[in-house]
Amino acid sequence: MQYEISEINNILKGTLTKSVDYKIRYLLIDSRTLIAPEETLFFAITGKRNNGHNFIETLYNSRVRNFVVSELPKNINDFVDANFILVEDTSKALQELSIHHRLRFNIPVIGIAGSNGKTIIKEWIYDLLSQDRSVVRSPRSFNSQYGVPLSVWLLTENTEIAVFEAGISKLDEMSKLEKIIKPTIGIITNIGEAHQENFIDYRHKISEKLKLFQNCKTLIYCRDHQLIETQVQVDSQYTNCEYLTWSTKYPADLFVNKINKQENSTSISAKFNNKEININIPFVDDASVENSIHCWLLMLHLNYNADNISRLFNNLSQVAMRLELKEGRDNCTIINDSYNSDISSLNIALDFLNQQKQQKNKTVVLSDILQSGKDITALYSEVSDLLSQKKIDRLIGIGKDIKSQANLFKLKSCFFESTEEFLSTIPKFENDIILLKGARKFEFEKISNTLQQKVHETVLEINLNSVVDNLNYYKSQLNKDVQLMVMVKAFSYGSGMYEIANLLQYHHVDYLTVAFADEGVELRKAGISLPIMVMNPEKYSFDALIKYRLEPEIYSFSVLNEFYDAIRKNSLVMYPVHLKIDTGMKRLGFEEEEIDELIKNLETKPEFKIKTIFSHLVASDDAQHDTFTQNQFYKFDRITKKIKSIFDYKILIHILNSSGIERFKNAQYDMVRLGIGLYGFSPNNQNKLKNVSVLKTVISQIKTVKAGDSIGYNRKGIAEKDIKIAILPIGYADGLNRKLSNGKGELSVNGKLAKIIGNICMDMCMIDITNIEAKEGDRVIIFGNENPVYKMADALGTIPYEILTSISQRVKRVYFHE
Repeated sequence: MQYEISEINNILKGTLTKSVDYKIRYLLIDSRTLIAPEETLFFAITGKRNNGHNFIETLYNSRVRNFVVSELPKNINDFVDANFILVEDTSKALQELSIHHRLRFNIPVIGIAGSNGKTIIKEWIYDLLSQDRSVVRSPRSFNSQYGVPLSVWLLTENTEIAVFEAGISKLDEMSKLEKIIKPTIGIITNIGEAHQENFIDYRHKISEKLKLFQNCKTLIYCRDHQLIETQVQVDSQYTNCEYLTWSTKYPADLFVNKINKQENSTSISAKFNNKEININIPFVDDASVENSIHCWLLMLHLNYNADNISRLFNNLSQVAMRLELKEGRDNCTIINDSYNSDISSLNIALDFLNQQKQQKNKTVVLSDILQSGKDITALYSEVSDLLSQKKIDRLIGIGKDIKSQANLFKLKSCFFESTEEFLSTIPKFENDIILLKGARKFEFEKISNTLQQKVHETVLEINLNSVVDNLNYYKSQLNKDVQLMVMVKAFSYGSGMYEIANLLQYHHVDYLTVAFADEGVELRKAGISLPIMVMNPEKYSFDALIKYRLEPEIYSFSVLNEFYDAIRKNSLVMYPVHLKIDTGMKRLGFEEEEIDELIKNLETKPEFKIKTIFSHLVASDDAQHDTFTQNQFYKFDRITKKIKSIFDYKILIHILNSSGIERFKNAQYDMVRLGIGLYGFSPNNQNKLKNVSVLKTVISQIKTVKAGDSIGYNRKGIAEKDIKIAILPIGYADGLNRKLSNGKGELSVNGKLAKIIGNICMDMCMIDITNIEAKEGDRVIIFGNENPVYKMADALGTIPYEILTSISQRVKRVYFHE
């Protein structure tokens, strides 16, 4: 569906500076996710840390010609064939346009709110309904003030039903989303603790979430959640709404009278309209049971017959909530995305692929795109254009439809009719970054398992969305124009250096810092172009440091003179260096009494350009040492003012670390250094950060041990009674500290804590699961959300840094992006 640019201007009641004739199909708020420039309208959103107006020139050079702005470019005459719609607030304009677009459709629209389960329910509804209808749904978790308008914009003339999720974190957000989605059918899932700090209590939060449904014709909810039930009944704005309820305890439209869990499936029996009905789902967890019943009641409301419903639910698939990034064979990297297969999600996945710089060859393995509602030639022409725009090197198409349109693809490509045919004659992959993007019926997990590097079953999962959330939290703490340097030393605190650096580069941090030159060299080889400071430059590494444009920390006269010799040998001038000042740490750095000599030395060396001067706080997280910290600031001010007064170019200064960013806003200077906070740890505001890492393994074997028998080396573990133990494939060689042996450490098995029993071995350990229901193959969480790493640190008398950086590199890192 297309809009004339003049029509959009009338909708927004803006001022159109020109009226060059363009038709708009796509809306854009992130310059990095551009699809079709000539058909795109860019909204220059202004936030606390980012200003979309700064990217107008870049987008114009990429052939974008239509912009919604709140201020016109000063050099507007340079944009000779561009349209600018001037509005007061670009965020509101985006919402207003989507509101207008939504009103063009008189179709059932399902809105979903709640603390948990929204995305799963949305995806299952899509799977269930798209068998016989053209369905539009929110891409991934597009449920915010910006994500919802972009989701609603996906509605087209072919759409028969839509399903959108809505998420809020504070007051008054849901009312805005209601105007955009205008749901005719509502589903509220449940209420949990997320974002609770912004609401008075749970009732207050429920009341806010229910605002999505104030004009609904039908509201679906579970009566077992009594807070929701009570709030719905007392709120007068829902008097014109039909309530459609389900329950396992109270009278309801769908009364669930039996839930029978087998090993790999669950049968659910219920009464609806005085008839006994049932479904079977291929899941056994409580969350999946609850989510499926919400979907079941919706299907009944839409008049699907019981037999058809039963068949559809029996084939429900696990929803992969996130893109998975992992190491492949032959120096490849695998991005596994079997979450869904449509143009919108393909675009998101391609953007994620383009963030990765480890390999230069970009390959996409793509299945048929199902239930698109589009003509097959038009659909794959669009796919071909998208792959070209994203500069993909090779396409491997799997499916009869995509194979039939092979002539549309101009890039290097090959095609197979089925996954089985592909697996029987796998093309050669070497030094590739490979995106697996397939509809679930094509079972691309088989391809993923074939291509990935085989390693043992202990893995460290890193949630890249949580990294970004933590990054944005610290950005929100910064004063205007303060730059951000991020530490990626020590394998990014155990999280994986290349992957984290790629993410930080994509999100426009200003500097990276590594401990040693070889870390910086690897980042350069992986395609990282950000400035990189090296904290411990060693004489033998100077040539590599210069070759790869790395910037050394100069902390002593010996390092200064040795690096000066290397610079002169390479005939360089104004080479960037960073001066380290010791203001109290008594570690590396120039002392105050050395500063006059340092200045004299540097004045005679035009080969150097001082990029920054910095120091390190001793106890920024501890209020009892604030007087000492303030004295560090005073000393740092004296020294930096003296040095800066001598040189006629700008020198940045920085002293704050993660804790300092939160506690000393007036000492942010020109730049701050973010370290452990990025990875989810703060002694001051832990509740503001997201957990990034989950270390998990599996149960290899379960044994019964009789009273008096010993467990493990040196007979340190003795069974005082008959017990049941589980053997796990993780030991001190993987980073599980041996001091956690003999009951000092606890691991989480199916939500319950199990003590480590006996001595931890090099590659294995044993835990007591006597009172825990578990079987071989079950997951065990070493640390994560349900068993926080700081508790393990407390048990060891250490800090989370040590635990994270101790995880061996033989433990596979798997990266997730929602």
